Amino acid sequence: MKDIDNLFGKAIGEIERMLNTKTVVGDPITLDGKTLIPLISIGFGFGVGAGEGNDPKKGAGSGGGTGGGGGVKPVAVIVVDKDGVRVEPVKGGAASLLEKVADVAGKFAQAKPAEKV
Repeated sequence: MKDIDNLFGKAIGEIERMLNTKTVVGDPITLDGKTLIPLISIGFGFGVGAGEGNDPKKGAGSGGGTGGGGGVKPVAVIVVDKDGVRVEPVKGGAASLLEKVADVAGKFAQAKPAEKV
């Protein structure tokens, strides 16, 4: 049982280490004076089990196991510009987040007059 307790403690410690504001709020991206900040949803689950037994033919024994899983999903982009701050929701996962960033960046580029080289 001590091994299971140790393993469980290590798993919880690693999850606590990973979950912080940098995990949920991504690094800002600045384009033409506009700042885009991705917001992420994180979910996880895990389980731990152990048991001991005594078979008259095989003797005493014990066993245990753990399992877990998790996921990360983009949910919105915060847009900060000269007009203020707004939140643009993202539907459909990471591909949609990239499309949203590209769409917002494209709108910024269209609004900006072309520079002569």
